Amino acid sequence: MTDQADLSNIPQSTIRPKRRIWLSVVWIIPVLAALVSIGIAVQKILNEGPTITIVFKTAEGIEAGKTFLKYKDVKIGLVQTVKLSENYTKVVVTAKIDKSAEGLIVDDAKFWIELPRVSLSGVSGISTVLSGNHIGLEAGRSTRARREFVGLELPPAITIDKPGRQFVLHADTLGSVGIGSPLYYRQLNVGQVIGYDLTKDGTAVVIKVFVKAPYDRYVTTQTRFWQASGIDVSLGANGLSVHTQSLLSILIGGIAFEKPSSWTSDSKPADEGAVFTLYGDRMAATSKYEAVITPYVLYFNESVRGLSIGAPVTVTGLPVGEVTDISFEYDSESNDVRPRVDIVLYPARFIEYLKKSSKAGQAPASEEARRAFMQRMVDRGYRAQLRSGNLVMGQLYVAFDRFPHAAKAKKIDWRKMPHELPVIPSSLEDLETRVSNIIAKIDKMPLDTIGEDLKKTLETLNQTLKDADKMLNHIDDEMVPEIKTAVQELRKTLAAAERTLKSADNTLVGKDSPTQQELRVALQEVARAARSISELVDYLQRNPNALIRGKAQEVPQ
Repeated sequence: MTDQADLSNIPQSTIRPKRRIWLSVVWIIPVLAALVSIGIAVQKILNEGPTITIVFKTAEGIEAGKTFLKYKDVKIGLVQTVKLSENYTKVVVTAKIDKSAEGLIVDDAKFWIELPRVSLSGVSGISTVLSGNHIGLEAGRSTRARREFVGLELPPAITIDKPGRQFVLHADTLGSVGIGSPLYYRQLNVGQVIGYDLTKDGTAVVIKVFVKAPYDRYVTTQTRFWQASGIDVSLGANGLSVHTQSLLSILIGGIAFEKPSSWTSDSKPADEGAVFTLYGDRMAATSKYEAVITPYVLYFNESVRGLSIGAPVTVTGLPVGEVTDISFEYDSESNDVRPRVDIVLYPARFIEYLKKSSKAGQAPASEEARRAFMQRMVDRGYRAQLRSGNLVMGQLYVAFDRFPHAAKAKKIDWRKMPHELPVIPSSLEDLETRVSNIIAKIDKMPLDTIGEDLKKTLETLNQTLKDADKMLNHIDDEMVPEIKTAVQELRKTLAAAERTLKSADNTLVGKDSPTQQELRVALQEVARAARSISELVDYLQRNPNALIRGKAQEVPQ
C-alpha cells in the first residue's frame, strides 16, 4: 500500500507539440527575387510615359516599332501599332510616349506626319528623305492632359513658341492668297498667311495671318491691309499707276499692310486676334476715312461714258471728293432720261487746304457755314463739269471750277437730299459741237451758184476788153508818137489782163477747176477727220487695251 502511495507523488510528464518553422531558409531567395521584380515593375510603371492614339486619314510611311514621334527633332516616343478604324475610313496609330515628354501631351497638342513638302512658304521635311517619315508634335499651352487626338493633314504654318501675333482679315474673295503667302510691311517680308475659311453664312472669307516680332508692333488700330498679289495696275482719271511688292508676290501673291502717313498719329497697337478688312488694292486701303461727308447730285445733258465710280471730284484742281454712283433718272418735265452722277464732298479737306492759307480763320466749320459757303461759290459762277483726266483712254472726272460767264443758276435746295449742284457742258463736248456747226455751215454754202455768177462776170469783162482792142486798132497811125506809144502800152496791159482773167476763169469758175475741186476735197477731208477723231475716241473708250495690244483682228464671216 505504501508503495502505491508513493507512486502518486511521482511527477507527470506533459506533451508539448513541436514548434513549426513557417519560413524556410530555402524560400528566402525566391521571395527576394519576387520583391525585386515587383520593385522593377513598379519603377518601370512609374517611369513609363503615357500611351496615346492618333487618328490620321492615311498612314503614309508610318510603321509599327520603327516610326518615332519627334519634338524639335528629339525622339519622344515610338509607334506601337498601326491599324484601320472600325469603318475602315481612317488609320488609328498607337504610340508610347517617354515619361520625360508627358507634359507635352496636353489638350491642345497637335500631331502630323512629317514628310517632304513644297509649299508657298518654302521646302520642309527634307531630312525625312534619308531618315524616313516621322510624326511631328507641336506643344500646346493647356494644362489638361489628353490621350486621344486627331492628326493634321498639314503641319501648322507657325509653331506656338514663335514670337509674334496673329490677326484676322475679312475679305469678299480669297484671290490668289494661300497658306504660306507672304505678308509685307514696307516691302519687307514680316509674316505669312496661316489659314483661311469661309464665314458661317458663306458670304465672305476669313483669313488668319501671323506677323513676326518685332514687326507686330506696327499693326495698330489704324492699320490697313490689302491684296498685294501680282502687279497692281490701275488706269483712271489720275493716270496710269503700277504697284508691286516683290517678285515673290508676283508669282504666288501676298498681303501688304501699313498705316497711311496722312492719318492721325493717335493710334494704339492692335490686340492679338484683332479683325481687319482686307482691301482689293492699295488705293482703296489707303483712302483716307472721312468722318463728315456731304452728298450731292449732278444731272448732265451729255454722255458720261468714261466716268467711273471712285473718280475724283476736284475744286480748282484739288481733290475734295469722289464719285459714288452713276445712273440715269427719268425727267418728267422733258419726258426723257438724263444721266445722274452722285458725288460726295469732304468738308475736312476744304478745311485742310484753307489752313495752309493766310485766312485759316475763315474755314467753314459748322453745317450752316458750309452751306452758305457752297451757295456763294455757285453764285460766283462755280459749276460742275466733266473733264478728261486721261485723253488717250477717255477717263473722266468731275471738276468744280469757276465760269464767270456762266448763266445764273437757281438757289440750292437744302431741304432736298442729296443737294443738286449746277453743271456746265464739258469742253470736249463744246468743241465737237462747234466743229459740227462749222461743217454744217460750209455744206449749206451755195458754192455752185457763186461759181456761175463769177463765170458770167468774167465773160462780160472779157467781151469789154475785146471791144476796146477793136477800137484801138482804128486809131490813126499819124497820131503823135507819145499817144501811139501810150496806146501800145495800153494794148499790152489789156492783153496781159485778158490772159490773167482767162486763167482765173479756168481756175475758179470751171466745174472741174482745180481750186474748186481742192476746196471740195479739203472740206470733205475736214469732215472725215472730225468723224475719225470721234470714232477713235469712242473705240478707245470701249477698248482701252487697244493701245497696248493693238486693234483686234476681225474674224471673217
